[in-house]
Amino acid sequence: MAAATAPSEASRSPARVWTEHDGRLLRLRLSRPKANVIDAAMIAALDEAIAKGAESRELVAAIVDHEGPHFSFGASVEEHLPASCAAMLSSLHALLSRMLFWPRPILVAARGQCLGGGLELALAGTLLFAGRDAVFGQPEMKLGVFAPAASVLLPGRIGQARAEDLLHSGRSIDAPTAQAWGLAQEVGEDPEAMALDYFRKNLLDKSAASLGYGVQAVRSEYAAAANKRLLAVERLYLDKLMKTHDAVEGLNAFLAKRQPKWEHR
Repeated sequence: MAAATAPSEASRSPARVWTEHDGRLLRLRLSRPKANVIDAAMIAALDEAIAKGAESRELVAAIVDHEGPHFSFGASVEEHLPASCAAMLSSLHALLSRMLFWPRPILVAARGQCLGGGLELALAGTLLFAGRDAVFGQPEMKLGVFAPAASVLLPGRIGQARAEDLLHSGRSIDAPTAQAWGLAQEVGEDPEAMALDYFRKNLLDKSAASLGYGVQAVRSEYAAAANKRLLAVERLYLDKLMKTHDAVEGLNAFLAKRQPKWEHR
């Protein structure tokens, strides 16, 4: 008998969705290890789940975590090519905007690589719990492009200078550095357990209605400003950056696994 073939990453359901604690907690799990690429299917699954969650009266929080050793290697490079990047960015930014305006806290638990669009997803949440092995970065500039959502969201989390360091260099930082910089709330062996513990101790006994208004009070101005900036940066990316030789060259070089040939135009 032939050995059973493991399902390919493309055939996996992009995200698992369920509730716990009598509908008080929404669970969202990226489910295409090991890369957990933030592609159109993943974005659609998360957006649908978060939209439905916003309709619940009992829900007080969500936890976003992942299968496999890595939170996410980032957004789909193929979908960033000129033919599809407009649709991809629009859908990703709509998801992030929905998260920014979501009327409950969103806790994110990440191990391993949390890069590119994966980190942008985490930045749209409320609190980030990191495994000791977690690595955070925005490597887009190495491909000749910039990270639109992180350009908007990262400075507010870690400060302007540190954000520009990561965005321009494309380098990554480890979990202890992420905590020292204010990106990660806690660092430990099991970030999912830490997020669940935070939920049980600090959110489970709260009034969903009161918590919702509290989230709106502290987050609405920030979310509105971020959403406005997202739209402006998206236009800069599509109308300016993607018209350059080097942006397209960098993406194609990455897919071809070769060094890019920059022409600085």
